[in-house]
Amino acid sequence: MAHIELGNDLPGIRGLMAYSPETAEPLNALAEILLRNDDNSLSRGERELIGTYVSYLNDCFFCQNVHGAMAGYYLQCNIMQIDHIKQDFNDAPLSGKMKALLSIAGSVQKGGKQVTSEQIENARTEGATDKEIHDTVLIAAAFCMFNRYVDGLGTTAPLDREFYVNRAPQRALEGYQSSVFK
Repeated sequence: MAHIELGNDLPGIRGLMAYSPETAEPLNALAEILLRNDDNSLSRGERELIGTYVSYLNDCFFCQNVHGAMAGYYLQCNIMQIDHIKQDFNDAPLSGKMKALLSIAGSVQKGGKQVTSEQIENARTEGATDKEIHDTVLIAAAFCMFNRYVDGLGTTAPLDREFYVNRAPQRALEGYQSSVFK
């Protein structure tokens, strides 16, 4: 049960969005731009993976599973493969660029000043553009906020991870617009 009366039984951020539609709209717009905008050289799956990894580091069960399922859907891999990436992305079958970006995302999760010039240079050496580095930092920072919002209000989350996997195709179709949560 959430720390406050939400007036609904929706899990995670969905319950918070239904509780506060006035904040849901800009938060969903941000998620839509960061994760789904087609004018981006990082794939939707790669961007979802960044959010998943940060949510894993923040121990946000709901977000890491929602976005892990989305990453798996887009990247055409299963939840166990996503778990492997979360636990040790350096040992995962990812590009050097993606590993460098996940390293940056992990530093952002600890604190913005934890990102080093060496990490940025490594990402560039691996082929990351300034826009991809920018978006990685912004996705990581936004997910820290989303994770703290979800967990700070003690929202509920289905424990069966198949719940998230089964919803991923529909979420991929609908996106993150606030009307989805009404």
